[in-house]
Amino acid sequence: MLPSRARAGAAPDPAPPAPGGLDAAALADGRRVGPYTVRRTDDPPFSETYTADPASCQPLVSLAAGATAHDPVAEVHRQADIPEETAGIGVLVQLRRYEGDGAAAVLRDLAAAGESCAAGFTEVRTVARAKVLAVEPAEAPALGDEAKAFRITVQDVKGRLKLYEYLTVVRSGATTLSFRAEYLGTKDIGGVPREIVDAQWKQFTDAGSGSA
Repeated sequence: MLPSRARAGAAPDPAPPAPGGLDAAALADGRRVGPYTVRRTDDPPFSETYTADPASCQPLVSLAAGATAHDPVAEVHRQADIPEETAGIGVLVQLRRYEGDGAAAVLRDLAAAGESCAAGFTEVRTVARAKVLAVEPAEAPALGDEAKAFRITVQDVKGRLKLYEYLTVVRSGATTLSFRAEYLGTKDIGGVPREIVDAQWKQFTDAGSGSA
């Protein structure tokens, strides 16, 4: 993982968004980021109901309430994809705020899951079970107080194909910014699209400093 901004000697992050301000800190509905268009989703995505077997791997599946011992006190959800592509890259972007040191504890749980579940686990979906074959560290962005990133290899539910998704989580103070990139095919996209991460980080820091 690359060093964080703080460890690299960069300027400290601005103050986090004010309480209730996570929506303003998230990418706006309809915003274009390169080829991607952002959509606001008021309800958590369907994948938030997925669970992991064993349960210790849950942070790799979803950071929804119950995934760790620390539940968020506020959260917002966004989806970014390329409208012209019916089978393209989709990125789920989620901002969550925690009380006390909850965000830091969540990152520790995520790191622990990345290690203990490296050889795989089962993702339990509503009507199917998907086999995760491997969890590997990926290059994390040098943003926030800390960041974790993973490459997750999944076997399709029919047991025929290997699919790849990437998870990146950045922590800034009491807030986490989560990015999950998936591709409806067997191509390895190599990571969460950096333009999405950078655009969301800028929106978050601008909102925290009162300039957005």
